[in-house]
Amino acid sequence: MPRIIFSALSFLREPLHEKGVDCCEAVMNIAEGLTASALISQLGLAREAVEAVFINGKAGDFDAHLKDGDRVALMPPGTPGPYRVLLGMKK
Repeated sequence: MPRIIFSALSFLREPLHEKGVDCCEAVMNIAEGLTASALISQLGLAREAVEAVFINGKAGDFDAHLKDGDRVALMPPGTPGPYRVLLGMKK
């Protein structure tokens, strides 16, 4: 079973903590072939609650299949403008 290192940033942490989800560098077992979008659903988050997914430090695609050892971070809307460009969220 694949394992990822999972983090949620900023405003996503509180709702996940309320659900009992560790979201700070947590080791998480996932199903083979799970996508980032499916992970968001599995965590009980609305897709609109996540503006960007980072896979191994780079802005990723929500349809990307997660692999064993991936580092995955979810970022909510509301990140200040200049950081969007620096993080690769916007061009």
